[in-house]
Amino acid sequence: MKTYKVSLFVLFIIVLTFLSFRSTDEKTAVDKFIVVLDAGHGGKDPGKHSKYGYKEKDIALKVTLQVGAILEKNPNIKVVYTRTTDVFIELKDRPKIANNANADLFVSIHCNAHHTEASGTETYVLAVGNANQNLEVAKAENEVIYLEDDYEKHYKGFDPNSPESFMSILFSQEEYTDQSILLASLIEKNFTSKYNRKSRGVKQASLWVIHQTAMPSVLIETGFVTNREEGAYLNSEKGQNEISTAIANAILEYKHTLDGNVGDFVFKGTTAPATKTAEVPTTSKPTETKPIVNPSIAYKVQIAATSKALDTKPNNFKGLQNITREKEEGLFKYFYGNTSNYETIKLLEEEAVKKGYKSCFIVAFKDGKKISLTDALKTTAN
Repeated sequence: MKTYKVSLFVLFIIVLTFLSFRSTDEKTAVDKFIVVLDAGHGGKDPGKHSKYGYKEKDIALKVTLQVGAILEKNPNIKVVYTRTTDVFIELKDRPKIANNANADLFVSIHCNAHHTEASGTETYVLAVGNANQNLEVAKAENEVIYLEDDYEKHYKGFDPNSPESFMSILFSQEEYTDQSILLASLIEKNFTSKYNRKSRGVKQASLWVIHQTAMPSVLIETGFVTNREEGAYLNSEKGQNEISTAIANAILEYKHTLDGNVGDFVFKGTTAPATKTAEVPTTSKPTETKPIVNPSIAYKVQIAATSKALDTKPNNFKGLQNITREKEEGLFKYFYGNTSNYETIKLLEEEAVKKGYKSCFIVAFKDGKKISLTDALKTTAN
């Protein structure tokens, strides 16, 4: 009997230990920064193609897999793919994959085409406030709908060729507009500053693939397959290495901007010049940490953006107090806190995240005008 009780006790301890490890593993998985990478087109949908034999679906997949391989080197990032082979994924299913993964970012990778020798990169975010902006791009990327079975049922009468059809999706991503633009800007910056690519800029368009995602989302046009020189670059190992490195580093920069960190892991690539990051001091004396304070800079935590004005009382914002509201480009944006101390605003950001505002981020103002967080910290340092 005694032996039986001891065996039960040992079994109980083993089960508790297993559950503890399992709980820790699950928590670690949840805490990871989840990036969904979407290789455009695939299978029966070749996407853009050129007389030189370059196919968008092939280039997009190779670049996407390389971006993922780079990001997966960071233990704090989990990568989810919409496709890893040459298969056809319906447009409506791509954002579903991201939403089901509870992703922090959705990045769709494509190639461009034109009847001229146009060239250059473009990164798109969802249009808010102007459905007709870049309508031709939206039509081209959305027309894959016609290749799907029962598309009339799935898209409820949405017509990729009709400007009116875009009106229903104007505000679906408005909460994430600023973050999407931040990531898009970092991607274009990496293309130009690191690899001397021609950038056509950050643009807005009503793209179905990013309008249903419940997280910051961008669509990258990595270049024109119809341009003889650029098409060859996109199809080359060197070009794909550089493009994937630029995108991955932009994602890492974006994550660290949200984290408020400096000098994280940055992939240097096989054919690319080294990316400059903040260096850790190598002096033998410990450096003294001083509060990052500048009276001319005001830091706030943006927690939401809506098309309709909400009262800033705490019960509208999960109990948070000191909420302010500002109208910008047709949207009402809501901010938590107001301080010149960067360390303080990071604590407030953590508090907002705990309250459920997982997509919140720090913004900076100087003399009442919004400036980039990077410029604010530089101003403080100087």
